[in-house]
Amino acid sequence: MLDDRPCLVSRDYPRTCEREGNWRMTYRPEIVEVQPSKRPLETNGEEEDVVRKVPKQSADQIDTALSIGGILMSVPDQSGCQQNDGDNSDSSSLIAAIGHDNSVSCLIRCSRADYGAIASLNRSFRSLIRSGELYKLRRQNGVVEHWVYFSCQLLEWEAFDPSRRHWMHLPSMNPNDCFMFADKESLAVGTELLVFGRALDSHVIYRYSLLTNTWTTGMRMNEPRCLFGSASLGEIAILAGGSDSHGNILSSAELYNSETGKWKPLPSMKKPRKMCSGVFMDGKFYVIGGIGGADSKLLTCGEEYDLETETWTEIPNMSPVRTGAARDNEPPATSEAPPLIAVVNNELYAADYAEMEVRNITRLTGRGLL
Repeated sequence: MLDDRPCLVSRDYPRTCEREGNWRMTYRPEIVEVQPSKRPLETNGEEEDVVRKVPKQSADQIDTALSIGGILMSVPDQSGCQQNDGDNSDSSSLIAAIGHDNSVSCLIRCSRADYGAIASLNRSFRSLIRSGELYKLRRQNGVVEHWVYFSCQLLEWEAFDPSRRHWMHLPSMNPNDCFMFADKESLAVGTELLVFGRALDSHVIYRYSLLTNTWTTGMRMNEPRCLFGSASLGEIAILAGGSDSHGNILSSAELYNSETGKWKPLPSMKKPRKMCSGVFMDGKFYVIGGIGGADSKLLTCGEEYDLETETWTEIPNMSPVRTGAARDNEPPATSEAPPLIAVVNNELYAADYAEMEVRNITRLTGRGLL
């Protein structure tokens, strides 16, 4: 997720992920931005414990070696002392031999996959990791890990660490029946994974926290919606367009800050649209394609939002319309997925799933397509 550009994929794929059987993490952790499926996923109805703890060793002697930033630490046997996953160990220091600041400098360079084990050492480590401060410092120091988050079954999410080639299983969601069978969107931002859907009489957002390894609900947008275009950049995300509870197509947009948990209304787009795609590039947000207009036609234009001037600019002929697909003056194929787009090294790519090819749409500027 979440240091730079994690990937989100939500699809009805067979569950072929091979998981590691014994994780030493306490916590298992929104994006090339790959848009999630708008179709409901299959459910297995299973639940599991929210917080996974490091399994106890059967041997009396526990000698855990932990390498942090080139410093080898040894956690000695404390079997003669009462302890609870490190709660009663020294809570006043991190790595005492090198001081607090150097300890933090080492920790931000550790893999996020190690943070669960590190958090079990003592309360100071745990408090530091749960505070989110390490992730802010990682962004400031350019420490980036690209993780991929998959949902292969309804309510189940997997995290993949490409550098270590490890799979990790997130806690199961616990939504109501209405949410399970409604349209859903997902987005990773900051240290959070957001899953948008519907409850019985309103829209609902499920939020997974990388810091606590838990799902929570209760947050609300200023204007609840579904079928929107979205993308994230660091700790912020923008959601644009979509459809409200009455089926009206929206032109409004909102900015979410994951560090404050606040939603901020943005100026409306030039055109209302739903089932569109969104990306960040060159520090600007782009919404592409979708269905809109008075007659709900397929849109080929896109729009650019400048965060500094807080203005939208329409860009014609931006959407990667497939060969033979409906255009502006033709009825849309409402069963089609939104444009599948991604940004790599500030170049925009689109996947044509009918032709089974990936196209380089070239770099975007304020003047349109080059």
